[in-house]
Amino acid sequence: MAEFARESRTAAVDRSEGFGERLLGHMLDRAHEVPPQLIAPLVAEEVRTIGGRDVSILLQDYGQLMLVPLPGRGLAVGDPVPLDASRAGEVFLRATPAEHPQADGIRMFLPLLDGSDEVGVLAVTLDSVDDNDRRLLRRLAGLVADMLVTKNGYTDQFFQARRREPMSVAAEIQWSLLPPLAMNTPQVAVAGILEPAYNIAGDSLDYALNDDILHLAMIDAMGHGLNAAVLATVAVGAYRHARRAGVGLAELYAFMDAAIDQQFGPDHFVTAQMMRLDIGTGHLQWVNAGHPAPLLIRDHRVIQALDSPGTLPVGFGGDTPQISERKLRPGDRVLFYTDGLVEEHQTGGEQFGEERLIAVIERVGPASGGVQEMVRDLSHTLMRERGGTTTDDASLFLVEWRGGTADHLAIPERWAAPQ
Repeated sequence: MAEFARESRTAAVDRSEGFGERLLGHMLDRAHEVPPQLIAPLVAEEVRTIGGRDVSILLQDYGQLMLVPLPGRGLAVGDPVPLDASRAGEVFLRATPAEHPQADGIRMFLPLLDGSDEVGVLAVTLDSVDDNDRRLLRRLAGLVADMLVTKNGYTDQFFQARRREPMSVAAEIQWSLLPPLAMNTPQVAVAGILEPAYNIAGDSLDYALNDDILHLAMIDAMGHGLNAAVLATVAVGAYRHARRAGVGLAELYAFMDAAIDQQFGPDHFVTAQMMRLDIGTGHLQWVNAGHPAPLLIRDHRVIQALDSPGTLPVGFGGDTPQISERKLRPGDRVLFYTDGLVEEHQTGGEQFGEERLIAVIERVGPASGGVQEMVRDLSHTLMRERGGTTTDDASLFLVEWRGGTADHLAIPERWAAPQ
């Protein structure tokens, strides 16, 4: 560290490619052994090495409403900032860095990307900014994101920072099951959201991208509270087990059905959608087990519900399900949702209904950017449309197929030999 400190005190801080490589290499070496509570001072010290100050790490809260500061020695900790109507929030939603001139320098905001999953935002102030700074800070933000994700399994601090209110035991179980709620690749992007974030119980989802096949399941377990969470846990575990065994959709349904029946008996069930999407061709297959039909969105309009011959919910011993198929076009989006979105109603009033859901989708879609921003805007708009009421779990999962290929990302970049 002393070597870097001496370099930073020179007349002009060296932020060239070589210096950046040494600094990031030093940080990576430390990251392997640093305990979670020392991530904050390590990041703050490295940023000071390149002339930065007022370092903040902002994490998204569970409700996807705010960015909350991670506490830690060396970090600037202020109030949470809203994802809407804030510069940090815009950076998070667009996954694009931004610069904000202010009286004492330039405030830099950088998305913390772990692969394609966005962890939060890194904010730092510098006296001035050039392309070397931008390159180095972008790479530093990527390394910080990797550290946060890696160390997340060793501590409760990051979970605690993201919480804005108490969480139920059922919700605790459900959040521990979930994969990252966003994935963005050149060929396909996905994003999900669960409501009520701090009291979710029976809704869950899972996905995996295995070679060219995106696997997805959306699950709604009967009941409420802890019993529903336990039921959903078995359903997700059975789904993952069968998926990893490489079985087809019909066999996958049968395996999940048997697991629920054997564990809970005939009085318990789970509604579900299981899907496979070939991200190379856009060929979509799905099985519907008592679940609302997903909606196909093209050019911000819902062109149809993907109705299909359904089978009984998982756990009821239904017949071999019929597999439905559809060829997607590049840019098509498919929205999966649970019935809590459309069945909500005031006492004695009408249900929210699919027609109103479609109207909200077509109003929100054109104003949203990527799938993560759209699914978040859609969920929060629907919450307002329902009068802020969610008496049942209400979850969304959005898939966008883009087509093309990502092979170019596996080709090493060639640098010109020094002259």
